[in-house]
Amino acid sequence: METLVFLGGIAFISGLIDAAVGGGGLVQIPGLFNLLPNIQPATLFGINKFSSVSGTAMATRQYLRRVRLPWALILPAAGFAFAFSFVGATAVSYIPVKVMKPLIFVLLIAMAIYTFIKKDFGSLHKPKEITRRERVNAALLGAAIGFYDGLFGPGTGSFLAFLFIRFFAFDFLHATASAKVVNMATNIAALSFFIPAGHIVWAWAIPMAICNMAGGLLGARLAIHGGVKMIRVLFLILVAVLIGKFGYDLFIVN
Repeated sequence: METLVFLGGIAFISGLIDAAVGGGGLVQIPGLFNLLPNIQPATLFGINKFSSVSGTAMATRQYLRRVRLPWALILPAAGFAFAFSFVGATAVSYIPVKVMKPLIFVLLIAMAIYTFIKKDFGSLHKPKEITRRERVNAALLGAAIGFYDGLFGPGTGSFLAFLFIRFFAFDFLHATASAKVVNMATNIAALSFFIPAGHIVWAWAIPMAICNMAGGLLGARLAIHGGVKMIRVLFLILVAVLIGKFGYDLFIVN
């Protein structure tokens, strides 16, 4: 019961952070590995995905009630993200994580510097006209993010939000809402592998999902009412945390 209470608390915080700006896995995955050390990693990832997709679904529902999204862009991105998350998962054995980490570390630093220096980045919502080119770009964006999420994962929501702002001139609120839809597609794709393979423990997954949904509800409401400025600050904080984590893994642990 004590373990379940701690897992519920971690899932709630993870859902709150993920709904507001992304990056909930930074909290939930280490928590699962620390509190359930005797369960195999694949099962822990299955529990994490089930909990995460529940919170993301709740957050998405909140955003869709208040934010109008350009589905002509979102649906191609989500569809290709779903498909290419399988490709990424199958590529895990061919592309070692140690090769990915330095590249992601550099990309995160570049993303943080760009967002910090460009003060109006993500502050205005002036989406481009949706042409065939924009739909193709959305599909390519979804494919790249889906592949990354299936292969590795950390920071997927942050990368998605950044790319929606950079390529389609969204503000942070619309970018975060759009990222939730695409991220939900990649999570469902992962679950379609983990659940049939038996990599899940429902006694842990269901309570965590409920707590993650509660966190997702609160996080989405905070983001919506806090507005673009608050999300921008949270985004920069999260990216800084990601840089710290990757830097620690690269230069301290190794």
